[in-house]
Amino acid sequence: MTIAFDNSYARLPDRFFARVNPTPVAQPRLIRLNRALADDLGLDADRLSEPEGVAVLAGNRIDPHSEPISMAYAGHQFGQFVPQLGDGRAILLGEVVDRHGRRRDIQLKGSGSTPFSRQGDGRAALGPVLREYVVSEAMAALGVPTTRSLAAVATGERVRRERWLPGGVLTRVASSHIRVGTFQFFAARGDGDGVRALADHAIARHYPDAAAAANPYRAFLEAVTFAQADLVACWSLIGFIHGVLNTDNTAVCGETIDYGPCAFMDAYHPATVFSSIDMQGRYAFGNQPRILQWNLTRLAETLLPLLADDEAAAIAAAEDILGRFPGRFERRYHAGLRAKLGLATTQEADIALARDLLVGMAEGQADFTLTFRRLADAAADPARMDAVRALFVDPTRFDLWAPRWLERLDAEGGDRSARAAAMRAVNPIYIPRNHLVEAVIEAAVDRDDFAPFHRLVETLADPFTARDGLDAFARAPEPHERVLQTFCGT
Repeated sequence: MTIAFDNSYARLPDRFFARVNPTPVAQPRLIRLNRALADDLGLDADRLSEPEGVAVLAGNRIDPHSEPISMAYAGHQFGQFVPQLGDGRAILLGEVVDRHGRRRDIQLKGSGSTPFSRQGDGRAALGPVLREYVVSEAMAALGVPTTRSLAAVATGERVRRERWLPGGVLTRVASSHIRVGTFQFFAARGDGDGVRALADHAIARHYPDAAAAANPYRAFLEAVTFAQADLVACWSLIGFIHGVLNTDNTAVCGETIDYGPCAFMDAYHPATVFSSIDMQGRYAFGNQPRILQWNLTRLAETLLPLLADDEAAAIAAAEDILGRFPGRFERRYHAGLRAKLGLATTQEADIALARDLLVGMAEGQADFTLTFRRLADAAADPARMDAVRALFVDPTRFDLWAPRWLERLDAEGGDRSARAAAMRAVNPIYIPRNHLVEAVIEAAVDRDDFAPFHRLVETLADPFTARDGLDAFARAPEPHERVLQTFCGT
């Protein structure tokens, strides 16, 4: 089989990447192929499932139209700038144009060392491969812009981390892998031509309308800023915590990228942190909008010479664009909160109503996902409010809040069942809860049992529709099941 790669990034100057082939693995075994995504990409899923196709997904065979590269980038990691990072365990096989005319990267993660590996082995343990497959596909089903997972392959080899673990390779699909850190790589070297060439490429690929603007680079910065504001609003509405929101993990296309120690909250609190390496809570749930604005400021710094000839004018233009981030985020987030609460119209007090609920949830340790889902039931039948109340360790604030919400719904009017259906369409019942993800990883890694992994992926593919026999996927974890820390796994 062959893949119709058309590799625009590989046609950029050589300093943008290193040409490197994947390192073959011992015994590649296909764990899961995302057949729907393969079809969307114009790929033959049946042939990808055959040994020749699995060899491509494992890195053992190079498609004749592939031009494998590892991309150069830099980045701020927990606020500290590292001038060279790059794809240390990932190789971009090439780009395809999908059935909708969209250009998509196909990349292997865990495919061997590259010039950017920094003495690492370039491999991935199977656990992080399965985690990214589960969470990225769940995010797509939840309607969040995200990279996708095309395939998970076991390598038949073991990698050394805290202990010896089975290895894996993930085939990741993205609109592109251009990061804020990619721009920083060239800016840190004083390579203005590189910054301009990268910006021109990103504009043509992601924001072609910006090319017609009076200043395309200002329009590009604005488009990226708004895309990231919309993205973090999506995260905030589903309780998602990225975990390592460095500038090298911020994609200019506006997709969620790099699922390392990511997690979904169970009990709501804005200070929630799961990542074992986030000691100071820099990337806590409630900090994510501020951090993304900080990351975008770093992007703006790299673009200053392109924004205006005069430095003061360039800084003023950047500040104007970045200053619109909070407003864009709040509009998207507030609209989402209204929808989650079943409010189709807008009243001035709505956001205060939503925030008072969130304060009560934080104080009462209420489950984020279940609170909103059960409110949908209560919107149809107020007698079911007790099931919401039961989620609160201390329901004092909730008891004060609930009558206000019901009064607001009564004032709005409309059909109760229709409102409940609209709420269920934006409030998922199934999310990739940490204890579920850890359970499928344990079964796969320790017992070579992938049935739980497949069942979880299939359940999360339709997160808004309650189905019989899936109660275990909807409930919050018992105290002994709670996952308090997540790990990068690299």
